[in-house]
Amino acid sequence: MKNLKSVAIVLVSFLSFSWMGFNFSKINLSKDRKLSDVLIELNDSPKSHYRPNAAKEQIERGKELVFNGRTVGPDGKMSPFISKYFACTSCHNQVQEDPNITQFDPQARLLHAEKNNLKFLPATTFWGMYNRESWYNDDYVLKYGDLVIPANKSLEEATQLCAKVCSSGRYLEDWELEAILAYYASIQLTIGDLNLTDEELNKLQSEGKKEDKIKLLKSKYALKSPATFPKNPTNKIEGYSGLVGDPTNGKRLYELSCQACHQAGGVSPILLDNAKVTFQKFKRNLDKNSYYNIYDIVVHGTYADKGKPRYMPLYPEERMSPQQIEDLRAYIEQEAK
Repeated sequence: MKNLKSVAIVLVSFLSFSWMGFNFSKINLSKDRKLSDVLIELNDSPKSHYRPNAAKEQIERGKELVFNGRTVGPDGKMSPFISKYFACTSCHNQVQEDPNITQFDPQARLLHAEKNNLKFLPATTFWGMYNRESWYNDDYVLKYGDLVIPANKSLEEATQLCAKVCSSGRYLEDWELEAILAYYASIQLTIGDLNLTDEELNKLQSEGKKEDKIKLLKSKYALKSPATFPKNPTNKIEGYSGLVGDPTNGKRLYELSCQACHQAGGVSPILLDNAKVTFQKFKRNLDKNSYYNIYDIVVHGTYADKGKPRYMPLYPEERMSPQQIEDLRAYIEQEAK
């Protein structure tokens, strides 16, 4: 009887601790395990866009939509282009682009892009976007107004906003959206991407509250992509106060950013080559409000309209810093001589 009483006390204690959110079981933390699966195992609330059991065929359709803008649908027919002018890859990389995935350092990203043969694009990578918790953050409301309100906390709505407005295209059919969400899920973060230390792995496997373990995991990557819209320098001829441009770094920006779109067969019909006359055109327009003014075009971009559906997206400071703009200017001025 005494033994049964002891067992009952132990059982009640265990259930009490479990009810309080403590975790006693070992977690599968293999490097290739999807982060969302681990978070859900720890009782994190699944987001509406989570698609843990997507079929390979659906993922492949989503990938084709992202890269090509169309695919063969469930009815066996080729779908119409989402946009006649852009694909998702026009503005978004599909692989890791920030060396430290908790930070947004545009210079570190630029050097990483050069090393890994990536484009230096204005919008965030799709890699790991599935694991974030907000989109179209911060100053994007200045460009898109109330359109960003439903998109801010919904990856589904953010994707639709990008397809219709940012791509100068159309809203996605339900099956297309499902396919793209499945593709996002396939390129989400894994445990190996978090670079957990031995101490952190031990904490995740030891006794402790599940909410603390969720907090630890989410501290290892960015939950949002920040967007701060920069301002033009007060005097365009003088440039940003206190900043001196580096033409060597400017060359990287010109080749990996400007020429990523402005090349033969690229997104833009305006070609930017390496001819002296091209750089001289930039230099002549330095203090003017024109498409060839590097401050206006980087800081503000252009807007799509019926007569010009292809437009130039702006670069938030987290994607191209004022220092980098000065570097780009220094390279242009060097090549214009």
